[in-house]
This record gives sequence, structure tokens and C-alpha cells, in this order.
Amino acid sequence: MACERAAKPLLQCLRNTTKSLPGVQIQARGFQSSASAGEGQADPSQPFYKAPDPSLVSSPRLERRLMRQGTSPIGSRRRRAALQGSSNLPFEQLPYQCFQEARKVLLADRTQKLEEIESMRQKIARVEALSPEEAGSEKSRKSRVHAMQLHLERLKIHADINDPLVKRKFEDGLGDLSKPIYRFLADRKWREYRRKILVQRITQMKVIPDVLPHCEPVVDTKLYFGKKQIQPGDYVQSNVSTVAPKLDVQLFERGEKLVTIAVVDPDVPNVEADSFDFKTHYLAVNVPVSAISTKVDLADLSADSQVVLPWLPPVAQKGSPYHRLSVFIMEQKDSQPLNFSAVKAKETDRDNTLLRTLQARYHLKAIGAHLFRTQWDDTTLEVMNQIGFSGADLELRRKKVEPLPYKRRNPSTFR
Repeated sequence: MACERAAKPLLQCLRNTTKSLPGVQIQARGFQSSASAGEGQADPSQPFYKAPDPSLVSSPRLERRLMRQGTSPIGSRRRRAALQGSSNLPFEQLPYQCFQEARKVLLADRTQKLEEIESMRQKIARVEALSPEEAGSEKSRKSRVHAMQLHLERLKIHADINDPLVKRKFEDGLGDLSKPIYRFLADRKWREYRRKILVQRITQMKVIPDVLPHCEPVVDTKLYFGKKQIQPGDYVQSNVSTVAPKLDVQLFERGEKLVTIAVVDPDVPNVEADSFDFKTHYLAVNVPVSAISTKVDLADLSADSQVVLPWLPPVAQKGSPYHRLSVFIMEQKDSQPLNFSAVKAKETDRDNTLLRTLQARYHLKAIGAHLFRTQWDDTTLEVMNQIGFSGADLELRRKKVEPLPYKRRNPSTFR
């Protein structure tokens, strides 16, 4: 195949270079992307086509088989094809003189950055030890410490940003998001494509400003119904959305945040007013998320301390336009917990509560969003009967608008 043909010159060059460098020690450990031996490896007692190795598979058919089993291939297809016939040579011992000289420069730069990191930590400790009188004021001291901590985080990123081992580990999906460098790389990758798609969806479909006047996503939010991931703006059948979805909220900052999660439908038809109303399908507060703890199952949150309004399956009446179910992740002020009893006692009405009102009332800040749509389908009537939806037997029809006289095809004045 194409990737195997493209990898042949690289393999030939690697073999010739290895033979010409007798000083290079070839270890028994294979040139692989997995973090530890045996992780993601195939069973050696079975043929390769029955138990393909995620780090070596290059056939699309075998890749699809691995994906169905829940295992993702490691790295690019071209690299996996090259590894099939390569020698057992560790990545850091590749016999390329330019590569090794570049690594020496990068290691020297990293040593310098580590010295700067240690120096900055000592400066932060000295400033934190100052009294408010010596620092000028308590606010001034906190401001200086905050600025120095931001600079320290940047130094940590700069120390590892050019390390090829770090880049390879991140590309293989093995990065530790508790470290600043991997959070930085994950944030940059998300902003290159997936964030742009999300912002496009919530703006083109007018979720902003219909539901909230403004939202600047800074966390990656993924939504799942069962095991299926829902892309922003996808249609979800009514029988699938009867169970509360699962969220994957990926932070790119250090520490833990307490957030409020709300699911709002702004497209509920109001026949009497000839307009649309809002309905809150879910509301939960005091939900902890962090860079390493990202999974949030809306059905498993505590009803005694988190869930204010439980999940209400979304439905669309026959004849009505599609409904936009918008999911918002809102950071609570200073990541402090809200008084759950007070919130639950006050927010009891699903129909007359605007999300922008909740945002102002509890000082929330929207940091993430998602969107899916629902419309009338073959399963909607059954779901309506299950939840006791009033008006399940009604069909909405659009009012016929008469054209203006000069736009009529055969007006009486033209006869």
C-alpha cells in the first residue's frame, strides 16, 4: 500500500546507517510508542491478522477491527508501516548525527530552563513570606505572586515544548494532563479545529445570543448518549435521549473547578403568543471537574447536593421546527460551592427560568458549550406518552401568509 511504499526508503536508510555505526548499541526493547512493555501489545501466540499490534498495524481493515474492539492504533499509519520492518532501536538512539546533535542543544536549553524554574520558585517563596506592610498591601502581594506563578507555568512549558519524546508521547495519546506541557499541547490541538467547529455551530444556529448573550469556550466538552459521541449540532432520536447524557469536560488549567451544568431548549412553541419559550431540561450545581478528572455522568450526580432539576427527555411536537438543546458549562464564582438548598428551593420552574437570569443571579461564567438537536420522528410519540407530555396528539401547522398584492400572480386589478 502507499504508506508501506513510502516507508521503504526510510527503512533502507536506517539499516545502512546502523551498519555503518558500529558504536551504536541496539537494545532488545522494540521501537514502539507504548509507555510500558506489554501495554497494547498483540498476543504472540496468534497470527498478526487475528491479534494485530496497535503500534504496527497499517492495514485499514485491521485498523477498523481494532477500533471495533475499543483499541486505537498508535501514531500515524506511515510510521506503523515503517516499524514493521525496522530494527529494535530506541527512539532516543536513532543513528542520525543531525538528530543527536539537535538533542544535545535541546537538553542544554532544558537545563537552563530548569535553573530558571528553580530561581522563580525561590522568588515566589520570598514574596509569599513578605508581610502586607512590606509588600505594600495584601492585594499587591497577591497580584505579584499570581503574575510570577503564570511566568513559572510558561517556563515549565518552554522547558519541554521542543522535546521530541514529549511530542511523540502526546501524539500517541499517552500524555499526562497533570503536567503543564501536555495541557498546553492538548489546548493547542483543540483550538486548531474542534473549538472552531463548536463556535461555528453555536453562532450559526443562534444559540448565542438566543440562550446566552456571550460564551467564549475555554474547555473541551464532549457529549455522549450511551457509547456514541454526539458532534455539535447532530440530530438525536427521541428514544435515545430519554436517558441523561454523559459529558467529558476537559480543562486545560491546573487545579479543580466547581461548575454548573444546564441543558436548555429555547424552541418550545407558544401558539397563543405566536413565539417560542424556554424550557430547562437539566440543571446541576457544584459539579467538580479538573484536567485529570473529566468524566461527568448527568444521571449519576447526587440528588441531595447537586441535581436541582433532573433530566427531562426532550421532544418536539409534530409540525414544529427542530429544537436546539444547548448544553452550557458555567464556572461558579471563585470555584466556591453554591448553597444547594437555596438554589433548589428557588429554581423549581422549568418553563419560566432564563439561563441568562441564572447566570446573573449566581455569578456564573460560561466556559464551555455543546449542542444537539431533536425533531419529530417515529419514536417521539412513544416518548411523549412515557413522560406525560400534554398535546402529544396535536399537530402544529404553519399559518399561510398571503402574498402582497404586487406579488400575486393574477390579482384582480390586473384583469
